[in-house]
Amino acid sequence: QVQLVESGGGLVQPGGSLNVSCAASRSFFSIYAMAWYRQAPGKQRELVARITNGGSTNYGDSVKGRFTISKDNAKNTVYLQMNSLKPEDTAVYYCHALLDGISYWGKGTLVTVSS
Repeated sequence: QVQLVESGGGLVQPGGSLNVSCAASRSFFSIYAMAWYRQAPGKQRELVARITNGGSTNYGDSVKGRFTISKDNAKNTVYLQMNSLKPEDTAVYYCHALLDGISYWGKGTLVTVSS
């Protein structure tokens, strides 16, 4: 099992930047992939960004070129750097881990992009 705790959400103006973090309760060595998903009100949860234990990344089309996922293996933490934020990026951002074929989710952190 793994517990995931997100932090760093908040209110930011359009065009601004924000970095959210996800701390895992165990080493990334045994976790196949970490990812960020988001869910806006009235919408389905969607993939934002994903990073494998080998460092390969992929992004949702709507965030390519603006968001960057990274991880610090020593801290068991994955980050999502969000730049050029838009109001449509407003959502609850969830951390996800895939371990032994099982999905684990954090409780989420709210990101609001508004002037």
